[in-house]
Amino acid sequence: MLEGIRIGVLMGGLSSEREVSLKSGKAVLEALKSRNLEVVAIDIKGQDKNYVKDLLLSYDINLAFLALHGAFGEDGKIQAILEEMSIPYTGSGVSSSELAMDKIASRKIFISGGLNAPKHCLLDKNHKNIRDFATFPLVIKPASGGSSIGLSIVDKPQALREAIETAFKYDRRVIAEEYIEGREMTVGIFEDAPLEAIEIKPKRRFFDYKAKYEPGETEYIVPALVSLEIMRLLKETALKAHNLLGCSFFSRVDIILDKTNKPFVLEVNTIPGFTATSLLPKAASARGIAFPELVVKISEAALSAGQRAVVGLPIAQATSRVRSAVLVG
Repeated sequence: MLEGIRIGVLMGGLSSEREVSLKSGKAVLEALKSRNLEVVAIDIKGQDKNYVKDLLLSYDINLAFLALHGAFGEDGKIQAILEEMSIPYTGSGVSSSELAMDKIASRKIFISGGLNAPKHCLLDKNHKNIRDFATFPLVIKPASGGSSIGLSIVDKPQALREAIETAFKYDRRVIAEEYIEGREMTVGIFEDAPLEAIEIKPKRRFFDYKAKYEPGETEYIVPALVSLEIMRLLKETALKAHNLLGCSFFSRVDIILDKTNKPFVLEVNTIPGFTATSLLPKAASARGIAFPELVVKISEAALSAGQRAVVGLPIAQATSRVRSAVLVG
């Protein structure tokens, strides 16, 4: 299906996750090359629309594989440009990407859809809203972004200001949320169906940037050692979160399972890590789907969606009702 298709792997970007994105992009590039497909690496080094359009036109691609993490990758902006250019792309559409990236907007939708999410509030730089929370510890983090960059767990009031100032370095909006003690789980979605849940057991207090990307800092249990009933609950929760945001084909949903086995959705990652040892590929591998096969299937699904768009169907499965839910809420 991909024969004769020139695939551009978009990677890099200018977000705080640039280095992670480059690793994902290079892994995807090698996986596609291993299947003898025509593929080129495209390092996105700017966010100006005309720059991006000219860059993509210079590579003459028929399909974009998005390995861009963080801002201008997962927030719908690059997706909007690609749609203007009628270039099919992998993953979720403009609205779904924008919503998933925004922890405030997405949690409104999760809660209205019957899912659990941590209590939270949006902070200003004077952090007056912090009075909404009477107990510690608290989690302070950017309202957008990923890889736990800018995230802090605060145990006492004296440490709040530093944590908030750190988070504001990475986003113009910052949230405080209740700290939920429990087991950290992640569920990959592939072909719009859940894979087995993975339990994440960092050696550090939480799954921060170092725990995610330095070897030996985290233990991954694939699949998670939970009962069939809890596994089913985790899968159902993840798929519902994926569908509530209108995500397409694949994603990864991060969940905290509290001490009573109640799942709390933290976020949906529309462009999760794409190295062979990243979490979505780990879950796919446990299902017998090798990394190159995973990448090819994602590419084929994107191309198929793009071909359907030619005859009048949308590339993205995101709907206006999802955006309306946020605005009305």
